[in-house]
Amino acid sequence: MLRLFHSRGSCALASHIALEEAGADYQVVRVDLAAGEQTKPEYLAINPKGRVPALVTDRGVLTETPAILAFVAQSHREARLAPLDDPFAFARAQAFNSYLASTVHVAHSHGRRGSRWADDAAAIAEMKRKVPQTMAACFAQIEADLPDDQPWVLGADYSICDPYLFTIGAWLAGDEVEIAQFPKVFRHFQRMNDRPAVRKVLAREAA
Repeated sequence: MLRLFHSRGSCALASHIALEEAGADYQVVRVDLAAGEQTKPEYLAINPKGRVPALVTDRGVLTETPAILAFVAQSHREARLAPLDDPFAFARAQAFNSYLASTVHVAHSHGRRGSRWADDAAAIAEMKRKVPQTMAACFAQIEADLPDDQPWVLGADYSICDPYLFTIGAWLAGDEVEIAQFPKVFRHFQRMNDRPAVRKVLAREAA
């Protein structure tokens, strides 16, 4: 059985949704970031990075959301969560998820974890001040890239890109960005909220 280590409100939500959508045999283990559980020896033995998500498999531990999402899609092919038979289309999915991980998530983190990049209080405050601008710019790019008149990130077919966009889109309100200014992103967010697997996972994480 797979074990997903996650925390409420984190990017691990994307992996949690993907596992549920895939019909995987898995269990979730909550890591209390506020209590510092990610820094304890017990968790560092699982993920020395001290971050979530971490997915324990029978072959070892996987970390980093794009890697976990790709693993879920590739190990549950019957769920059709990625265009695995088309190298170019799969690369496009990986490019989208990599952008979310390397650019959008980092822009968001500048507002909450500026101490990762600076020690000066003024520099940290300036990073935090700019988050609404940088997050809005990131989502303007996503809005431009999303297909017109198609329900999902890659077009007609739901994929591992969709729970990841949904997860980070949920952070916009806390970053003082109005999601409705991006109509395609907003419709996608609403569509995701209607999926049974998403509702099940959100209820589980809220419990």
